[in-house]
Amino acid sequence: METGLRRPRSEMIAETRAKLIAAARQAFGTVGYAEASMDDFTKGAGLTRGALYHHFGDKKGLLQAVVQEIDAEMTERLCAVSAAAPNRWQGFVDECVAYIEMALEPEIQRIVFRDGTAVLGDISQWPTNNGCIAALSRSLTQLKEDGDLVDVDPEAAAHLINGATSQAALWIAGSDDPEETSRKAGEAVRALLEGLRVGRG
Repeated sequence: METGLRRPRSEMIAETRAKLIAAARQAFGTVGYAEASMDDFTKGAGLTRGALYHHFGDKKGLLQAVVQEIDAEMTERLCAVSAAAPNRWQGFVDECVAYIEMALEPEIQRIVFRDGTAVLGDISQWPTNNGCIAALSRSLTQLKEDGDLVDVDPEAAAHLINGATSQAALWIAGSDDPEETSRKAGEAVRALLEGLRVGRG
């Protein structure tokens, strides 16, 4: 006799959440947060409005979940960028520039940097921001130990770099000419970071 045909509740909950997030991500990425309908999410996921309210509270909560999913994917991609660099310093610079260049990608631009900030507020106050600063601080501490970073407090530098790159990404996302803005922002970020490097020039 077969047993265990019923899937664990936790698995079904995770699947429901994943379906709603996928449907919302598709809608937010194509028509934007304001135009996206909760009925579209639920119909696309084959679920009820009740399921949406139960798992995310409301449309804003669902946007937050979508932003968190995209943020995690961005982090993975940035880790790959730094890992591919010839040395730790270059990896750090490449990662910072790659982050702002992601603001050129339509889905990230619209969901994270436009609708995300309009609906969820100042990006520097998002829960994920503390993790970004902590990661930057760890990288800078390592660069200081390597002898690549000038005598500056890594945590302070992490806050400043985080602010600069976040603002650069928002500038790109809101620009009439995102490609040109990205080029200018990338050059400026590289120059700023080189100013923190020991033995520059």
